[in-house]
Amino acid sequence: MVQISTTSKVRLDAWLWAVRVYKTRSAATTACRAGHVKLNGAPVKASQQVVPGDKLRIRKDGFDRDLEITALISKRVGAPVAVKCYLDHTPPREKVVVPMVPVRDRGTGRPTKKDRREMDKLRQSWR
Repeated sequence: MVQISTTSKVRLDAWLWAVRVYKTRSAATTACRAGHVKLNGAPVKASQQVVPGDKLRIRKDGFDRDLEITALISKRVGAPVAVKCYLDHTPPREKVVVPMVPVRDRGTGRPTKKDRREMDKLRQSWR
């Protein structure tokens, strides 16, 4: 069983890897170098020590995640244990509605001028 410590300090990149935010520790280090990870509102280095109560903003896959550290771990653990080490304050993502694309039957040939006008009118109504 992995011990969850609340008193010692842990490197930021090791913590991000241990709680499964990043797949590898080197990916966490790269994200810190690129400025995608902010600790209490400021960009940080991967070697920065974190403590419980610190707030992280992580930019990953085009979205920001807001995490608050509640427990420190330095070894990678399973997902159920990892979730207990932080509070997720990330607002829910907006659902994107993708309109349907007009589909023509195979073998009907090229669209006529009338067909093109109807498709253009349909596309403009989505905007």
